[in-house]
Amino acid sequence: NTIIELNEERRHRPIAWYYAPTYLLFWLALFFAVVVPLFNHLPTGVREFEEPAKPGEFVAERAQRVLLELDRMGPKIVGDEMNEKTMVEFMLNEIEKVRQVMRYDLYELEVDLQRASGAYLLGQMINMYQAIQNVVVKVSTKSSNSTNYLLINSHYDTKQGSTGTGDAGFMIVVMLEVMRQLVTSEQTFEHPVVFLYNGAEEQPLQGSHAFITKHKWSTNCRALINLDSCGAGGREILFQSGPNHPWLMHYYRLNAKHPFASTMAEELFQAGFISSDTDFRIFRDFGPVPGVDMANTKNGFVYHSKFDRYDVISRDSLQNTGENVLALARGISNAPEMYDTDAHAEGHSVFFDFLGLFFIYYVEITGIALNISFALAGLAMVCVSLWRMTKVTGLESSFIASSFGVILLLELAGFALALLLPLLMAALLDAGDRSMAYFANSWLVLGLYICPSIIGLMLPVTLYYTLQPSKRLPHRYHLQMAGQAHCVILSLLCLILTAFGIRSAYLLLMSLFFFVGALLLNILTNLQDRGKFYFVFAAISFVNSKIFTGYHWCILICVSQLLPFLYFSYLFHAFITVLIPRSAFGGGQSNPDLLIALLCGLGTILSMGFVAPLINIFWRPKCIIFGLGLITFIFSMISISSVGFPYRPKTNVMRITFLEVQRTFYEYDGYISLHDSGYYFDIQDRHQLEPISSSVDVTDAVPLDCGSELMCGVPCLHPRWCKTAAKTARWLPRQQHVEIPGETTLKCLNKTELSGYRIKYGFRLSGPPHIGIFLRPVKGAKMLDWSFVRGMLDKPFVYKPPYHIFYTWAADNSPLEFSLELLKTDGYFEEPVLEIGIAAHYVSHEHKRDALSKEFIQAMPDFVYVMEWPASYTRYVF
Repeated sequence: NTIIELNEERRHRPIAWYYAPTYLLFWLALFFAVVVPLFNHLPTGVREFEEPAKPGEFVAERAQRVLLELDRMGPKIVGDEMNEKTMVEFMLNEIEKVRQVMRYDLYELEVDLQRASGAYLLGQMINMYQAIQNVVVKVSTKSSNSTNYLLINSHYDTKQGSTGTGDAGFMIVVMLEVMRQLVTSEQTFEHPVVFLYNGAEEQPLQGSHAFITKHKWSTNCRALINLDSCGAGGREILFQSGPNHPWLMHYYRLNAKHPFASTMAEELFQAGFISSDTDFRIFRDFGPVPGVDMANTKNGFVYHSKFDRYDVISRDSLQNTGENVLALARGISNAPEMYDTDAHAEGHSVFFDFLGLFFIYYVEITGIALNISFALAGLAMVCVSLWRMTKVTGLESSFIASSFGVILLLELAGFALALLLPLLMAALLDAGDRSMAYFANSWLVLGLYICPSIIGLMLPVTLYYTLQPSKRLPHRYHLQMAGQAHCVILSLLCLILTAFGIRSAYLLLMSLFFFVGALLLNILTNLQDRGKFYFVFAAISFVNSKIFTGYHWCILICVSQLLPFLYFSYLFHAFITVLIPRSAFGGGQSNPDLLIALLCGLGTILSMGFVAPLINIFWRPKCIIFGLGLITFIFSMISISSVGFPYRPKTNVMRITFLEVQRTFYEYDGYISLHDSGYYFDIQDRHQLEPISSSVDVTDAVPLDCGSELMCGVPCLHPRWCKTAAKTARWLPRQQHVEIPGETTLKCLNKTELSGYRIKYGFRLSGPPHIGIFLRPVKGAKMLDWSFVRGMLDKPFVYKPPYHIFYTWAADNSPLEFSLELLKTDGYFEEPVLEIGIAAHYVSHEHKRDALSKEFIQAMPDFVYVMEWPASYTRYVF
């Protein structure tokens, strides 16, 4: 048998080298011909004149018209008249328009303008609000007595400087049109639907907390559809679900016309790979209300900027989201599970769409069973295949095992190199100050990170085959072992990830499912043993058998990998599309290229892991590796040219965030020890201030003094700013004092010594709608109690001074009164016991900037988007 095999091996020469580029280009063409069009596909927006012919369908043109009105209104900042009065009136007027066309014989519509105050612990701060406003609508069917509500939420307030047309005016107009379609349709629903038009999400997440903890309808809400955005338009992705309510995925599968969802996106988001948050967290933690969280992700470059405007959002995008939300609302509002959602809390689910064509989900326990079954099946099939090799070739089993062990080590090396080479490229580019070269030209990731990853997959086995391993084993068996070794690695990884409860192990399951199927067919048909056809494959009948003599089993492997390749390239294309714009938000301390490179590496391994080593069926495979290396080199040269400069005006801007700050430090005796002004830069970009240094003089920008000063002596806005202030923030002094467009006062109302070495202070604070309060006991004092929610004080080992309270007022600017109680073991209170920092933020565009600040802003390069506002920081000692 061995002699026969060796004679066959002599006849089975490698395929001509010039077919190899065609082989690789086939996969590239498949990506651009199938994945990219399907990823960008949107339905045609319905026009208003088409409505009579399409009753009950979402009408994108009407929603688009309302969106234009929202866009023209400009920024809507909590505390501004635009948000608290004009926008509220606008929403009530739009709701009244819906009421006028409602079917009064079928439906009821109730409107409530909520005004609420409260506080809660959010991360490392107390998030406190006063008189924030929500517009809430409940629509119900007259024939139904259900007291279980579906909640649909989005927000109309915006980030400072942004019109918020995409984030989230887009979702607001979708909700209005969905509400209109529900109450004008003959298709009734069983459970009432509550539409929460949230007036304070960007503060952050205050409107949702006010509703779920204080509104009269909140206790009846049993399910949630949360709508948000981290871009402008495009397809909305479902990236969070449940938790523990897989029945929601059942209704998404039944009703979503354009599915786009991913368990991996959920796990990445919840693991903090995207520095953002949504109201979904509040409803989940304070309800708890299970639900789905969906957001637009396209064109994240305009997110939270003045470029988030009407003209970057298509009508077709509104149609896509509207059709999904309308169908999902109808499905869940008629779901029998709504009568007792707790009875259907059956664990997490695994869910994903396939190229937007269809949606798959199953419960976590099923996923565990599938993962284990196919991982073990993969290991078993590899063992069977190796056993067959010993029988067919007549070689010793020990020889086959040792040969496979070598290939397994080489595949492990290839797996590692496929991850490490892109990461190395990312590190080298960063060291050369060329990180984020892909920011304006995302196609650069192909040469910078994907080609090195493919090289990593190919290199170890190709070098090994080039060195001509033992000819006792035919070449095709060596190649088969490469795929089988990759199968073993994926099987073991699948088992490990499953053991750690990582649901994204379904990716490995998908890869194993198709490879194990192909391996089984190869074994059953003897294709892998003798290289001959024993039956006709209609799907591959076009292949020239002379070209592939001896390697027909490869065709079956490649055919089996078509669907996994399409899915994995689609999924990781989605991740990279979302995360490239987010790389401008990562902060100056970390290299954002590492995450992009890692995703490229993982995507390459999953999509090309079984097919890349097959390059060795061609003559001179090292030339292919050399060619890929040459492509990487060319792309590297492009990245260090002007093409690789990350920023472009309007479309791919650099974000510079700074405050024009006036600081005043009062000592214990009332003496002012510091009174100065400057620009406080919160560095978000990896390149820090270097790109603007040729236009703006920032040579005097220095790190902050965080050793002794309370909160580094600057008005950091929220915990992320405060956390990174010591590492990346910069202070640029200026001689002329900043003119603050308002007044902030802190008045000590009383100071009372209590028994037990305690002292109590009472304060009154007034100022702009956004104020940070920083508290730090000194001289051995300890914070014992306060009038804020206790939160931090109940967990002293988790929350340590300085304490951060973020305070927002909206429709009511009444001063805030609060009290603090401290303990000092020596009972001596004739010395400082407490530092208080008051950071007053004038974030509205309506607040005037002084002339010098305007001049500083105007001097910025045209590729810079500036987010700035005046702020005062006053430090008191009591």
